[in-house]
Amino acid sequence: MEQEFEEREGDIKDSLRRFEQMLARKENQFFDLDVYEQIVEHYLGEGDLDKALKACEAGLDNFPYSLELMLDKAQILANNSKFDEALELLDRANLFSPTDLDIQYMQGTILNMAGRFEESVQVLEEMLDRTEDKDDIYFQLGQSYQNWGKFDEAIDSYKKSIQLNINNENALYELAFCLDITGELENSLSYYQQLIDRDPYSYNAWYNIGIAYSKLARFAEAAEAYDYATIIKDDFASAYFNLGNTYMNLGQFEKAEQAYIDTLKHEEPTAETLCHLGASLEKQDKLQEAIVRYREAIRVDGLWDEAWYGLGVCLSELGKWYEALPFLRKAVKLNEQNGEYWLAIAETEYKIGNVMSSVEAFEKAAEVDPANPDSYLIWSLVPFDQGNYLRANEVIQMGIDELPKEADLYYRAAIYLIHAGYYREALLNLEAALTLNYDAHVQLFEFFPELEKQKALYKIIQQYRKPESE
Repeated sequence: MEQEFEEREGDIKDSLRRFEQMLARKENQFFDLDVYEQIVEHYLGEGDLDKALKACEAGLDNFPYSLELMLDKAQILANNSKFDEALELLDRANLFSPTDLDIQYMQGTILNMAGRFEESVQVLEEMLDRTEDKDDIYFQLGQSYQNWGKFDEAIDSYKKSIQLNINNENALYELAFCLDITGELENSLSYYQQLIDRDPYSYNAWYNIGIAYSKLARFAEAAEAYDYATIIKDDFASAYFNLGNTYMNLGQFEKAEQAYIDTLKHEEPTAETLCHLGASLEKQDKLQEAIVRYREAIRVDGLWDEAWYGLGVCLSELGKWYEALPFLRKAVKLNEQNGEYWLAIAETEYKIGNVMSSVEAFEKAAEVDPANPDSYLIWSLVPFDQGNYLRANEVIQMGIDELPKEADLYYRAAIYLIHAGYYREALLNLEAALTLNYDAHVQLFEFFPELEKQKALYKIIQQYRKPESE
């Protein structure tokens, strides 16, 4: 058996070599139909659509009625957005094989890709009477309705698909997405529970109710659901990964670490999983271990910006600011639109003493992510540390212009204005802050260690205390 497989492997390699020689020399060579099909399959697997298309065309020159090659060519044309050509080819295929359902199914999917949703639905619905295997058709109908923006119809189609096949993972995933979009996720928890009641050992049902709970930020219930999924299927990498994310949201970083380690036991290491593992270690202050994992992530995928960022942050937290900067800059180079990366650079530059570079990075952070209050809160500490309280307040006012309902910004404005001696303006900002979030006033006292000032502030704060806070 093994010898036969090795012979087939050798044959296909020889065929590929001959085919590529044929292309290079612009010659014609004849191959058997099954060889053309294998060549196309190989190039599709490699993601080389150009050579796959050429192999289809060469095959069809010799075998013009080959349904397999026509379907492959239609799919490649559609992937290249040549929808009219693909549909024309399928119409021709239909003349030769009018009863073949694969042709009709592909017509439905390509019409969906082309944005011709009504036609797509019509073609797919006609198929339902002609086949016993309906779950994939209902799924594809769901896709067409979803892309059409008809989410209720999509939900209905996905549920029909799942009714026929509870383990249709794609239908379960897309259903959760549509329910989330329509705000019906919470109302549909009973539906997911019915799936579990129908088949308590369906790891997919447990996994998907976990996704529903996660989207609803009900993380304790999500963790329990993912845990059940892994008990039923102990090599369920995606469930371990989501379990890790859920534990991170619950602040249970040690459990998150174990879940990510379990993920890596059951799938090839990805930069994403290694970064999440690094983050769980970082949250436990295991910085050296986190660095090891972030380095592994970079080895797996050197373009994964989160790995460079995580490594830079860990080095910065260890006080190795000069070492941290190149990693943080690499993260920014890979993803210039991430405000967190610019903030990390700004803070690290400031610690080194590069004030100008620090301010430039803070400006960039506020530019790319103006809705992040930290951009202004952390930036304002630079002029504050230098005793320039009015400049610190100017930075905060920029933040208030962007985020007029962010209480922390008003508290910080009050702090800086008190230091600058502008008590009336400080009081106005303090009143706004207390109105927005009374309980957050404790942050004031960090900036005024003197007991007398704290007592004076406390008297003012008490005047704005709401009855329900008492």
